[in-house]
Amino acid sequence: MNNELNQDLVVGLDAGGTRTRAVLATAGDGRPLGEGVAGPGNALTVPVPQLTEHLAEAVGRAVPEGARGRVVAVAGGFAGATGASPDEPGRLNALAALTAALGGLGIGTEPVEVCSDIEAAFASAPGAPADGLALVAGTGAVAARIAGRHCAATVDGDGWLLGDDGSGFWIGRGAARAALRMADGRGRPTLLAAAVGRALGLPEEVLPYEPGKASYDTEGAAAHEWSRERREAFRMHLLPTVMAQPPIRLAGLAPLVAEAAGRQDAVAGAILDRAAERLTETVRALEPRPGERIVATGGLLGPDGPLTAPLTGRLQALGLTLDRVADGCRGAVALARLAHGGRG
Repeated sequence: MNNELNQDLVVGLDAGGTRTRAVLATAGDGRPLGEGVAGPGNALTVPVPQLTEHLAEAVGRAVPEGARGRVVAVAGGFAGATGASPDEPGRLNALAALTAALGGLGIGTEPVEVCSDIEAAFASAPGAPADGLALVAGTGAVAARIAGRHCAATVDGDGWLLGDDGSGFWIGRGAARAALRMADGRGRPTLLAAAVGRALGLPEEVLPYEPGKASYDTEGAAAHEWSRERREAFRMHLLPTVMAQPPIRLAGLAPLVAEAAGRQDAVAGAILDRAAERLTETVRALEPRPGERIVATGGLLGPDGPLTAPLTGRLQALGLTLDRVADGCRGAVALARLAHGGRG
């Protein structure tokens, strides 16, 4: 066995709406030694048997078989769960799935800690802080005030049906809505119609004409106008294609909005602007104090994230400064080390 693995080890998990990531680290100083990635880990929307499989796959890839007996603590941050209430359904699902996954891998460690993905993300900031503000904006969106490492107040995170305003799903749904509105005549022309159509595999002959790209009608002549017949055909293809998929997959259309906005598409730019404003409203509901830092994570808020610049400006106006972290894995490792009695 590698000498690095011949010591006390911990595992931290970041289980979100899109993927589950596990990191193996040393218990002493939190140095990462291995990583594994698997499917979605939302504790409320992913059935427990499937969640168990994803957790087992991620942890199994992160922890070599010969090192599994050295794991002394495991902590996971789960979308759809919280560490604040022991009887919360998402927490119970996550704990059951994680315990089963670890048992199947031969990792019988105690303690096993479960918290929300936003609690783990907040702990990922330098020094593993215990109190402050946190914002997650990826597939879903949620903000929280953290006190004593637990969510003291939560805003949004209400899922694709009721909330997640400004999230990847919200943006992707906006792209599909913009495409439909252009097709039926209610909306402005936008590059999103063709982009969404292609992403969903619609026939090329129903897509709108795009300047600089070849487009032909059934007679082979250039089609510079999107006829009413083609628009109807576009709608008849798009609607059943979207309805046949789990709604959350609309989040996969979010990058198309960022790309179109980069090409100066006004409709796409307006969607991103509204998303940044929705996230600002979410943070504002926590009644932030000027000078507070807010730990932020999620694909929309990375260094090149489409909402990073517009949201940063809005939060600065509230006297807040974004402290971005990649994900909740570092925080989950810190929480596992703290559970074991180490330093975060």
